[in-house]
Amino acid sequence: MRAVTYSRTGDPSVLTVIERGDPEPGPGEVAVRIHRSGLNPTDVKSRRGSGPGPVDPPQVPGQDGAGIVTAVGVGVEAGWVGLRVWVWEAAYERRDGTTQEIAIVPARHVVTLPDSASFDLGASLGIPFLTAQRCLTVGEDRPQRLGPGTLSGRTILVAGGAGAVGNAAIQLARWSDARIISTVSSPAKAQLAAAAGADQVIDYRRQDVVAEIGKIVPHGVDAIVEVSLAGNAEIDAAVIARHGSIACYASDADAPLAALPVRRLMMANVRCQFVMVYTVPPAAKARALEDVAAAVLDGAVRIGAAAGLPIHHFPLDQAAAAHAAVEDNIVGKVLIDVTD
Repeated sequence: MRAVTYSRTGDPSVLTVIERGDPEPGPGEVAVRIHRSGLNPTDVKSRRGSGPGPVDPPQVPGQDGAGIVTAVGVGVEAGWVGLRVWVWEAAYERRDGTTQEIAIVPARHVVTLPDSASFDLGASLGIPFLTAQRCLTVGEDRPQRLGPGTLSGRTILVAGGAGAVGNAAIQLARWSDARIISTVSSPAKAQLAAAAGADQVIDYRRQDVVAEIGKIVPHGVDAIVEVSLAGNAEIDAAVIARHGSIACYASDADAPLAALPVRRLMMANVRCQFVMVYTVPPAAKARALEDVAAAVLDGAVRIGAAAGLPIHHFPLDQAAAAHAAVEDNIVGKVLIDVTD
């Protein structure tokens, strides 16, 4: 079978397509024939590392993916064989990710994918949607589960609504009946956020975000899904409602430190929550997996430009180009077509 690996950290050129034997699942594992591998910024950051250096044994990148279970190991129900699944965190603290024709993953890291959902969608779920679910459920009085009606009467601000996590947050919040405001940096991205389901979209380069949100919801927003706390801390403090929450899931490379207006946030009893999907508490991760699976089954989440998330396909032998596209901040979701 073919696999993409790297034995040194560095730029996309370190990625190599190799041929190797088909692996067999061990106890508690399943073998998944990967059709699509979803590429995320964390895959790129892991490949680049803190600087050039050896990786031994070589790493197969790719946390997310979708395909069909072809074999199971000891202790795993045989009924999994033949099922369509989506894969999450395949390469976290492991050497074998989804950018290969057959991936071996722990059985708990696969979720059934209904026939109504494409492999493209399945490969786009893991990191973005699990992150978004956590960001939407960390408030003081916020429901821990998402679904129809759970966010009714609440207003959510999604910063960066044209990004993968922002898109996921908008779609999950829409499924849960929230009112959604999103901020973006261009008219083209505004169209994407609106397509995802945002009720109001604010172009922060052309509009006063605080003033515009004040017109929409004078008391402030109940929650913020934040992509850049360092850049938006003052805005967030100005628009967050009392007892609201700010969930930050990313940081700017050029602004790693955030200066928070502590007194203003303290007076409003605001919760500032940092979210790293890999280390989300196990019980919360389990709830997120169930919620995302339920949203997919309901047909509540979509991908593609019409859903606010353009898809960019790369064949397996162009994995380096796919990584370069993510590094260049391409708008949309990058998928690697592993098998037809």
